[in-house]
Amino acid sequence: MPNQTSADAPMPVRSVALAVQGWIDRLGVVWVEGQVAQISRRAAAQTVFLTLRDSVADVSVQVTASRGVVDSLATPLVEGASVVVQAKPSYYAPRGSFSLQAREIRMVGVGELLARLERRRQLLAAEGLFDLARKRRLPFLPRRVGLVTASGSAAEKDVVEVARRRWPGVSIQAAYAPMQGPGCAPGVIASIERLDADATVDVIVVARGGGSMEDLLAFSDEAVVRAAAACRTPLVSAIGHESDNPLLDLVADLRAATPTDAAKRVVPDVAEQLDLVAGLRDRARRSVLAHVDAERRRLVDIRSRPVLADPRDGLTERLEGVHGLRDRARRVLRHGLDRAESDLAHGLARVRALSPLATLERGYAVVQRPGGEVVLDAADVPVDAPLDIRLARGRLDATTTRVRPDETSPSAADERPADD
Repeated sequence: MPNQTSADAPMPVRSVALAVQGWIDRLGVVWVEGQVAQISRRAAAQTVFLTLRDSVADVSVQVTASRGVVDSLATPLVEGASVVVQAKPSYYAPRGSFSLQAREIRMVGVGELLARLERRRQLLAAEGLFDLARKRRLPFLPRRVGLVTASGSAAEKDVVEVARRRWPGVSIQAAYAPMQGPGCAPGVIASIERLDADATVDVIVVARGGGSMEDLLAFSDEAVVRAAAACRTPLVSAIGHESDNPLLDLVADLRAATPTDAAKRVVPDVAEQLDLVAGLRDRARRSVLAHVDAERRRLVDIRSRPVLADPRDGLTERLEGVHGLRDRARRVLRHGLDRAESDLAHGLARVRALSPLATLERGYAVVQRPGGEVVLDAADVPVDAPLDIRLARGRLDATTTRVRPDETSPSAADERPADD
């Protein structure tokens, strides 16, 4: 087949189909593992048609097997069985269909199933999907409980009846899915995702009654476990009985032993809550009464003290103390005022003694020129010079008529003629 095509040089359908058939024919024999999703066999036909489904992805393939290959199995082949098939890939060009031609079919035994589940558990645990830190607390009183189960199943009946008996007003929204068989895993995944997308759902319960390990195998499906891990709404696993341990139990936020146990764990009992409220109310009442009684006794004790029995005794003593302090303050203040008055009188006397006015009181005067300059020497004043004379009381305006130097002053002595 040419490697290159174009709009101008396209390949015919037959060429493409034959090329694909050639590639597939060259694959040789392969071993394939999967779960039998469907079996179709006619009584007279020598060929049995199977649908083999992948255990993780939503992928399936048609398988054809001879009646002899199917009848050679020690255990009858049923839908939901896990098998390993040796087959030759085949492509039928006229219809463009791919299938596997089975040459040998082996049932996967319980031991092998357990070993594979353990390997899967270790792989998912290594990714942290089972860590306790991922577990979320369930809401105390969910507004709406999402329920993933089979329609009309005993698990549905148990959950609904127990939940409504415990809390009559609880709302339950069911998302039905097959609880075993090939459609179980994809159905459970779709139901979980649908309920998780509903903002009114506060918790999701996946519930199924007991069954064989093969019946519960879908709840250990890797895709189911990852869907539960990705769920943002708290999820409760209630699969089988207490002895059953599918991987969904490990990834769920809470593992319930049975569907009935799940209803009890998710929905509170209204009678228990009313009893609890009544108990808390009685406890609060007793606490308040005890506190009031203690305060009453404390008040009685305070009122019985002498200071409150006759309050005037204490007031008289305190009043005497106040009077004593007042008298003492008066004495101290009076003494301080007297001393301050005496100090002020002495200071005033000293100030007056040093004041120029005291000199004027003794008959002296201060002679000044009109500009305020004090005249100290008569020789400095010419005749007819105006003068301002300040007395002890009042001033005089005067004019010099004659200048007479003081003969006792040093300047007059200097002016006398010297002796020959």
